[in-house]
Amino acid sequence: MPLAVIGHEFGPPENYVLEEFDPGTPGEGEVRVAIKAAGVSYVDVLTAMGKYQFHPPLPFIPGSEAAGVVEAVGEGVNHLAVGDRVFCGGLGGLFCQANTFRAANMARIPEAMSFEVASVFSVNYQTAYYAIADRARAKPGETLLVLGAAGGTGFAAVQIGRHLGLKVIASASSPEKQAAALAGGADAVVTTGVEDWREQVIAANDGKPVDIVFDPVGGDALEPAFRCLGYDGRHLVIGFTAGIASLRTNLALLKSASLVGVQMRDHALKRPQEANAMRRKVMELAGEGKFNPAIAARHAITDYVAAMNEAFSGTAAGRVVLLME
Repeated sequence: MPLAVIGHEFGPPENYVLEEFDPGTPGEGEVRVAIKAAGVSYVDVLTAMGKYQFHPPLPFIPGSEAAGVVEAVGEGVNHLAVGDRVFCGGLGGLFCQANTFRAANMARIPEAMSFEVASVFSVNYQTAYYAIADRARAKPGETLLVLGAAGGTGFAAVQIGRHLGLKVIASASSPEKQAAALAGGADAVVTTGVEDWREQVIAANDGKPVDIVFDPVGGDALEPAFRCLGYDGRHLVIGFTAGIASLRTNLALLKSASLVGVQMRDHALKRPQEANAMRRKVMELAGEGKFNPAIAARHAITDYVAAMNEAFSGTAAGRVVLLME
């Protein structure tokens, strides 16, 4: 029988156990997938701890993105077949060897993409593309400052910014993370957390303020980054791994700059046609080999505690992947 990482109460990864889990046969409009690899993110672990903005029902299987092979198809499913390689996503239910999913939300993995890469692709790259191309109205030649540039969405933002014709300045805390950002296509790197950080950013942009900030970090990083913006600057709020920050509204007025929220789920609900078109565009670019997520560590499903702790620590220069076999 397939195995799954299951929590019967919220808490740290050590509270979770590896148990047998049979998802059963797929119902109408569903497919059953043999999961091959799952991405492990900070938000996945935060949700497993019961500290995210929503509390899923218990018992709970963590995970929000994975990749696998269709092994059974429910009634009414016509666009997928047994043997298809597919992306999987959801608000839980991914740290397992098999599960059922709504087929309407699934897409095939490009032939050239491995299961490992596919398991950390869709959420990060769709979020970054939506943020930069839609919410920021990015134009070729503008400058993009990426915070947390070696993290999942940060690294995706580096590659998407470069693809869209932006000058990309990546902020990362260690030489290893800076090297990863440069390998991903950043034009310049600056060192997160140092006293002269703002001066480094302006120097990297030839003495000029930046146009767009991509911010999945929040916390103490938000205000200094906002101060780097020029006229009509856009500060994209992707998340707040360093905590929820406050920003004095006089800064937005003085700079004629905007603080812009990015929530892909809301986009899908409010503007589904736009969201579907964007998703198809990102997958098309993936099929052309335009983007390549950085994978820092791979763990077997039996080593799920280490995988979750590593992803939550934020120390990895790239994504953490959980392998199911």
